[in-house]
Amino acid sequence: MLLAAALYFATAAPGTWAQPAATCPPSGYDRARLEALRAADFEIADVRERRRFARAIVGCVASPDPVLRDQIGFESLSHMLRARQLDDATQTALVTDLLPRLESADASGFERPFAALVLSELVRSDRLNPFLSESSRADLLTHSLSYFVGVHDYRGFDEAEGWRHGVAHGSDLLLQFAASPATQRDDLIRVRDAIAGQIAPEGHFYIYGEFERLARPILFMAQRGIFTADEWSAWFAQISAPAPLATWRDAFSSQAGLARKHNVAAFVYVVWANASLSQDEGVRAVMPGAEAALRALP
Repeated sequence: MLLAAALYFATAAPGTWAQPAATCPPSGYDRARLEALRAADFEIADVRERRRFARAIVGCVASPDPVLRDQIGFESLSHMLRARQLDDATQTALVTDLLPRLESADASGFERPFAALVLSELVRSDRLNPFLSESSRADLLTHSLSYFVGVHDYRGFDEAEGWRHGVAHGSDLLLQFAASPATQRDDLIRVRDAIAGQIAPEGHFYIYGEFERLARPILFMAQRGIFTADEWSAWFAQISAPAPLATWRDAFSSQAGLARKHNVAAFVYVVWANASLSQDEGVRAVMPGAEAALRALP
C-alpha cells in the first residue's frame, strides 16, 4: 500500500522530482547558514532554491539534534507552508518524501513523530487550498491513522534531546483531517476511534500535555456538527468505562489503574472545559456526554 502511494505521488507531480539525499544538514547548508536562515525567518527569495531547500530539509526530521530537527527542520517547512510559498508539485513531493518516514524503524524515536508533525502542516495546507486528489488524500489518512494507533513510544521531552511526543504530533495530524470538509462522517468515526485508543495507554501516565492535544481533534470535529449530542454521549460513555478494570474503585490498587483514571479524567476534563466556554452549538453538543463521564469517574 505504501509503495503504491509513493508511486502515485511521484507520478502526480510534474517535472523531475527525484528525492534529494536525506542528509542533515542538507547539501549546501552548514549549521551556520541554517541558523542565519532561521534568523531571517526562513525567507528564500529564489523560488527554485526555496523548493529545493524544502525537499532537502525533510532529512532533518530524523536528526538527533533538536535544533536541526525542530527549530530548523520543522519550523522552516511550517513557515513556508503557512506563507503559501510552495507550489502544489513541491507539496505533493513532500508528502511522498514523508510517508515512508511514518513507518521508520528509527530506534531513537524522532523520525516518525516529526514526519507526522510536518505532515500535519501539509494536510492543513491541503485543507485550506486543496492540492491532493481524493484518492491520495484518503490514502494519506489511512497511513496517518496507522501511524497514530501504532504509537507505543511515549517518551516526551528530554533536556538534551528535545521532543519526541509521538501521540501529540499524531493528534495534530488527525486534527487537520478532523477539521477538513473533505473528511466525511465515516472517516471522522475512524479518527474518533483512533483518538479513543490512545487516551489511556496501558500503564502509562501522560505528563507532557498529551491529553490537551488529544482533545483538539475531538473539539474541531464537534464544531462541524456531524455527530449528535446522543452520539457524543455514547462515545464518552465508551471511553470513560473502567474496563479492563471491573470497577473504577479498582483503579486505586494498581499503577495501571491509576494511570487509566488519571489519563481519562484529564482528557475528559479538557474537552468539557473547552466546550463549556464555547458558544459553538456543535462543540457544546459534547458537554452532556463529557459531564456524565466526569461524574462516572471516582
